Amino acid sequence: MKVTPTAIPDVLIIEPKVFADARGFFYESFNQKAFADATGLNQNFVQDNHSRSGKGVLRGLHYQIQQPQGKLMRVVNGAVFDVAVDIRKDSSTFGKWVGVELTGENHRQLWVPAGFAHGFIVISDSVDFLYKTTDYYAPQHERCIAWNDPEIGIEWPDVGCQPILSGKDQNGMTLAGAEVFG
Repeated sequence: MKVTPTAIPDVLIIEPKVFADARGFFYESFNQKAFADATGLNQNFVQDNHSRSGKGVLRGLHYQIQQPQGKLMRVVNGAVFDVAVDIRKDSSTFGKWVGVELTGENHRQLWVPAGFAHGFIVISDSVDFLYKTTDYYAPQHERCIAWNDPEIGIEWPDVGCQPILSGKDQNGMTLAGAEVFG
């Protein structure tokens, strides 16, 4: 497994070793010991989630202010531009973002620790997006920051249509008005 820090060093790109031949491929999508050895992190994942979305669907920027979740994301079919925003007030990278393309072809995973808002936009016709979390979903603590907050300035890719948003995501707060960590 190859681990690469992003511009925000706590957010990691994880590339598993893929064994491919004419029949297809095999890789271990998660191994607790290998993850801990490669990242230096001893995380306990308690929940697996799977979402399917169509092209142009934008989900985020989500986080839980209590019961914060670290997330390990991957795509099994399709492609997304996956984004993490540092909302830890005492961090030197507070308000900064990183984005990584995750696809069923590149097998990359993205580790986003607790203390970050997370979102993605679907750049393929559809996507199957899987992620593990370090705490349980707690809707009463869920918060949403606006995907297009100019203070953050995420450079979302052009997918050929306006982003398709849920009602919750249409009403996201600005970073300046949001509850943050620290």
